[in-house]
Amino acid sequence: MRSDPDKGALHDKVFIGLLVAVSLAFAWILLPFYSAILWAVILAMVFSPVQRWFNGHLPGQTNLNAFLTLLCIVGIVLIPVALTGASIVSEATTLYENIQSGNLNLGTFLQRFLDALPSWATDFLARFGVTDVADIQARVIALLAEGSKFFATQAVLVGQGTANLLLGVAIMLYLLFFLLRDGGKLSRKIANAVPLEGEYKDALFEKIAVVVRAMVKGTILVAIVQGFLGGLIFWALGIHAPVLWGVVMAFLSLLPAVGASIVWFPVAVYLIATGAIAKGLVLMAFGAGVIGLVDNLLRPYLVGKDTALPDYVVLISTLGGIALLGLNGLVVGPLVAALFLAVWDIAARAQTAHATPAAAERRAKDTPDRT
Repeated sequence: MRSDPDKGALHDKVFIGLLVAVSLAFAWILLPFYSAILWAVILAMVFSPVQRWFNGHLPGQTNLNAFLTLLCIVGIVLIPVALTGASIVSEATTLYENIQSGNLNLGTFLQRFLDALPSWATDFLARFGVTDVADIQARVIALLAEGSKFFATQAVLVGQGTANLLLGVAIMLYLLFFLLRDGGKLSRKIANAVPLEGEYKDALFEKIAVVVRAMVKGTILVAIVQGFLGGLIFWALGIHAPVLWGVVMAFLSLLPAVGASIVWFPVAVYLIATGAIAKGLVLMAFGAGVIGLVDNLLRPYLVGKDTALPDYVVLISTLGGIALLGLNGLVVGPLVAALFLAVWDIAARAQTAHATPAAAERRAKDTPDRT
């Protein structure tokens, strides 16, 4: 006959199995709307200081404060994103049509660029086989056509999936309202349910909140600023499709090893080589002196040194996140990497804390009594 402790252990195992199974089933049901849920949670965490500010100025008005915070999110995030997306689709579609119709002759631009270079530069490029205008034109046209076709196709897909898009946005806003209103209570319930000691539990949840805010403020916000500045200078200099190129620079700014310079620097060199020296110098000065310094100036202020990730970790986790999850991977990838490092750091500190008394006790036993 089994003893009561054995029955208790069996009951615990059955309950844990049931808990895991129900949690996985619930996650499977929510999977179609994981993007809406993900961004609702992220926006709620990022804008929680705004919610607290409203709570301080309008005490007791939790519903009103959550609604006002939601309006701020719509005005600051959703409307600009929608307008930018519409501009990107329009510019990308126009670019694709120009390439297809032949109105945009890249061979002419490439030939003008090569003709304007000094002989030593053309000799240097010839060593790498990049002076064949026809070959370069074919590759660039294929690359641009694929990229432009992708954006043009997205316009059709967005039109066909308008109902799903609107449903996702509606779910996100609906969930976001309740997360803003009841986020504190919900987070405390989740924290109480996590089977960890209080010290490690507090450290883990604090790290999660800090990492999410750091990833959004220190990575995405900096990339948006760099992309905006790049698009602004392109527009001021009369360069075609400034919004599209600004978004491209913003995405590339998310990758530490790449950055926005991979876009504006070749354009500046092309302007200088083709005779638009003033525009090229302005673009180069603005890119190096303004766009390039944004990361160095804003990131430490918005993030701080304690939450900074190594550049190689950010690069690998961002690319891996994009490969698995698409645009959501821009946040999820580095977030998982940061949490991975945080959990292992907590585990290492816990191991050290538990090992130190044992090591001291062993040393005390091994030390002979000299009295």
